[in-house]
Amino acid sequence: MGVESLVGTTLWKSRTLLEKCLILSVVTLLLIVFILALALTATGRHYPSQSIFPPLIPEKQVCLTETCVKTAANLISSIDRSVDPCEDFYNFACGNWIKENPIPDGKSMWGTFVKLDQQNQLVVKNALEKPFNELKSKSEKKAKLYYMSCMDANETIEALGAKPMLDLLKEVGGWSIAGPFNIENWNLQQSLQILQNKYNMGGLFSWAVQEDDRNSSIHIIQVDQAGLTLPTRDTYLNKTANEKILHAYLDYMTDIGVLLGGERNRTRGLMQAVIDFETRLAEITIPAEERRDEEKMYNLMAVAELQEIAPFISWIDYFSDALRIVQKKITDKEKIVVYAPKYLANLTTVIEQYKNTTEGKITLNNYLIWQMVRSLTGCLSRPFRDAYKGLRKALVGTEGGEESWRYCVTDTNNVLGFAVGAVYVREAFQGKSKIMAEQMINRVRTAFKENLKELTWMDEETRLLAESKADAISDMIGFPDYILDPKRLDEKYGDLDVSEDQYFQNNINANKYNLKQNLRKLGQSVNRTRWNMTPPTVNAYYTPNRNQIAFPAGILQAPFYDINHQQALNFGAMGVVMGHELTHAFDDQGREYDKYGNMHQWWNNKTIERFKKQTECVVKQYSSYEINNKHLNGKQTLGENIADNGGLKAAYRAYLDWVDKNKEEIPLPALNLTHKQLFFLSFAQVWCSASTDEATNLQVEKDTHATPKYRVIGSLSNLPEFAENFNCPLGSKMNPKDKCVVW
Repeated sequence: MGVESLVGTTLWKSRTLLEKCLILSVVTLLLIVFILALALTATGRHYPSQSIFPPLIPEKQVCLTETCVKTAANLISSIDRSVDPCEDFYNFACGNWIKENPIPDGKSMWGTFVKLDQQNQLVVKNALEKPFNELKSKSEKKAKLYYMSCMDANETIEALGAKPMLDLLKEVGGWSIAGPFNIENWNLQQSLQILQNKYNMGGLFSWAVQEDDRNSSIHIIQVDQAGLTLPTRDTYLNKTANEKILHAYLDYMTDIGVLLGGERNRTRGLMQAVIDFETRLAEITIPAEERRDEEKMYNLMAVAELQEIAPFISWIDYFSDALRIVQKKITDKEKIVVYAPKYLANLTTVIEQYKNTTEGKITLNNYLIWQMVRSLTGCLSRPFRDAYKGLRKALVGTEGGEESWRYCVTDTNNVLGFAVGAVYVREAFQGKSKIMAEQMINRVRTAFKENLKELTWMDEETRLLAESKADAISDMIGFPDYILDPKRLDEKYGDLDVSEDQYFQNNINANKYNLKQNLRKLGQSVNRTRWNMTPPTVNAYYTPNRNQIAFPAGILQAPFYDINHQQALNFGAMGVVMGHELTHAFDDQGREYDKYGNMHQWWNNKTIERFKKQTECVVKQYSSYEINNKHLNGKQTLGENIADNGGLKAAYRAYLDWVDKNKEEIPLPALNLTHKQLFFLSFAQVWCSASTDEATNLQVEKDTHATPKYRVIGSLSNLPEFAENFNCPLGSKMNPKDKCVVW
């Protein structure tokens, strides 16, 4: 008797189409669960400690919906069961993910954030490639035109070669490396005003119109240190350790100079002089870890006072020149905020030394023009773009080489992000996510306030003020409403001109547009609902001047948040992100701002002293972590580490509150984890990632965040509830005897 397949039986033929689909779905799901259970059984013996897990849950008591089975499969596929979760929870949660997800060619890092960002890029690409008549506003059409100019289907960029840059060099007064340049006619003041106030380029220092830290209802001019091309000051100062990077930087500069007409040996010598000048800037640049106390950095003064501190240019002439763009005037009595007076004073000394010789003046001009040239080489033909590969490899371990459409989607988002956001939101954002996210934020906020009552280092008066600030934090979710109103969106981008076949000029136009938009804010009241991130962004942020947290649409999706996910997973991922941003209002910098966004001392002195003592523990803890033979910088990462720890604690408490008020959810299949354990697994797996050694080293040196592994280990090892749920013995690495607690 032959064996018949399931679909060949008489009973099967009598089924309706719906019944057949349901039967196939159930059989498929049960098969997946069976396979997962076998995998779990096969690998279970590798657990270093079986006692940390609950008894196996009978299958009839687990969730077998399609979402639950897929979710369980994704979670299991990342776990490395050969690792003891009490010794290294990051590698327990992410070990297999790291093994099975090698860094793609051209990428320096790979992880949950990058993968989700790539998904969002595809959504935007498909939207931007729709016909013009399907776009809702002129601004969205401008975004499409910009994207098309970047994609360069007609190869206009290649045909033009160096011409756009050479034409621009003539407009800004010339460059000794790439053609005629008369040093006798050169003037630092004039050069800065042309490059920075007309074309919005960088160099020597930075300035912008932003909210006044001490009066967040008004805008004010702010001036700060800037001017380095390489990522950190240490890259210049520690020449032995960074010889490879410095050599690649010189090669890159030389190649660009030659492409613009320079003779190679002469160009290399002139570019080395520019590096030497940048090294002088690095020597006077104040390290990031010494700039965390924003109250000490805030220096309010008149323009005339800045002139006394840093007389290397006429500041009143400089600002007046810029503000003419928006028909605004300024006097030398105008109050501005200077964040780095010591740097600017030392900069004056350096510049005076260079201005005393012809060679020095040539170097100053070469440096300033280089700041412009390097920012626009990506808009030129392929030889200019390829020239950066060597430096990129030295910095992050890969030459790059992602698909051109991904680069162009990212670039379009940078220039017309809220027009891009409009098409993204219509394509991908679910309205229900916004409602559910608002509810979650309120739960996390309530939990954070409950935690305040348990702190022994905070006095009662300050605690009540902190509660009031937490209540006053406004939240923005998804996107600003105006982007779906074509008229209002078009008003935002009305001054930005975009052409289909003028990519280089589009970038010049974008620079001028951004400068004009920024200068217009001077004298205007602060818009407290202004977004700093575009809707497709996979990130979130807190703004102290507005006491505001924001969660773009781009992050409000799986694995961070899914309305169909179990709440342990949502709170462990998105809930912790929300708690993280909320806690930023009370980190070492955020705590200096009151509930209105104004910086002043609103804590009493004894509480501030006790707070600083608590944070010393965090600094010491994270400084002890080591990767690639480099210790993390506990001072530089302090604010983010405080936010990680406080956010995890608040989200976990919020989840427990949700459990108390709701029916218990059915466990996921095959995982053999409680919902509380799932919370911690969900938190950890958000940070599953891999990066090149070079990219990791750069992050340790530059980033204000700890590396992903220690973001997980650091915060979980400080939370007693984690150790309780995984039965980690006291003294194990994930349950140290001494724990750091701030919030």
